[in-house]
Amino acid sequence: MDSARISEFIRGYEREPNELLRCIREECERTGVPLVKKETAAFLGTVIGLLQPRRVLELGTAAGYSSIFMISCGAGIDRIDTIEDWEPRIPVAEKNIAASGASDRIHLITGDALEVMSDLDEPYDLVFIDAAKGQYPDYLKEAMRLTRRGSVMIADNILQDGDLLESRYIVERRDRTIHKRIREFLDELFGDERLSTSLLPVGDGVTFSVRCK
Repeated sequence: MDSARISEFIRGYEREPNELLRCIREECERTGVPLVKKETAAFLGTVIGLLQPRRVLELGTAAGYSSIFMISCGAGIDRIDTIEDWEPRIPVAEKNIAASGASDRIHLITGDALEVMSDLDEPYDLVFIDAAKGQYPDYLKEAMRLTRRGSVMIADNILQDGDLLESRYIVERRDRTIHKRIREFLDELFGDERLSTSLLPVGDGVTFSVRCK
């Protein structure tokens, strides 16, 4: 089956939860700001509805779409800590978060995700990884420290538009480090006996991991 046609079919059933999120998506698509795909957002919302997390950690705020989306899906979320290090995006995210009316629950932390994570110590119920792909293995180490039994970790953009399926020598030279690091990330995820992990062909590929130990 044609995966592009399947994705397009699935997206036809997805609707933005509110007008603000629709406007943010349109603006991000117009300006080229990275944005979680509709089907990935829907999957994330389903997980939140099932898990009912109280504390969420997001790596990669961009324009704030995902954080606002998660708040719209999880009335029980007490706090989302979301990390962004690219300065031009920070005021846009702050504006969107303020417009959502959830500034008291969405806390934008500026700085390098790995450095910020090293200063955190409270356990999170859900960690959503959507930042620098070359650092996914490093994020995993910190995420394991910041989670506990029953916590869930979701990582986005795993398939890299299909590049991950190819030999690293076939992909563009500039993308080979990311290819290698994501392969390392998957090896560590699936090799960790504390985790139960699935790799799902949702959007650009997501990993779904539950801490069992």
